Amino acid sequence: MSTTRDLRDAIRTIPDYPKAGIMFRDITTLLGDAGAFRRAVDELVHPYAGAKVDKVAGIEARGFILGGAVAHQLSTGFVPIRKKGKLPHETVRVSYLLEYGADEIEIHADALVRGERVILIDDLVATGGTALAAVQLLRQLGAEVVAACFVIDLPELGGADKLREAGIEVRSLMSFEGH
Repeated sequence: MSTTRDLRDAIRTIPDYPKAGIMFRDITTLLGDAGAFRRAVDELVHPYAGAKVDKVAGIEARGFILGGAVAHQLSTGFVPIRKKGKLPHETVRVSYLLEYGADEIEIHADALVRGERVILIDDLVATGGTALAAVQLLRQLGAEVVAACFVIDLPELGGADKLREAGIEVRSLMSFEGH
């Protein structure tokens, strides 16, 4: 793929996954395309190049791939936010609601120093539940969340608006209607 082509063309849409009526936006095709991957990372980095950013936090699992690349480009550290039970050291955990039930994510208790400026990265924002839980964890450790950045926003599900209501700058590279 040429870097001049729209990044949207690098996203595969899988109908009726994981259930009927859902249009799953799959970024693995973007990640597998060197030009598209590079362009997506560059566009996520650009607004923060030269800004004071201490760490990039990525939400498991695709947020690790994107967040690690963004952290590298910004010359910052990377902080993984993982599902419960996946981190080996002392953690801080938060529960949050999903469409059908609840889940928990956690971060190492010593992952940040109070006052550090952090950018949160994930592949997609839908309802915002996971991202809001991640913001809660980061703030609990004393971080200043500079922004939450995503490749894709599903605006009809309202997650980006919920993050903005929580005082978080939201940046998405593209949006798709529907869910």
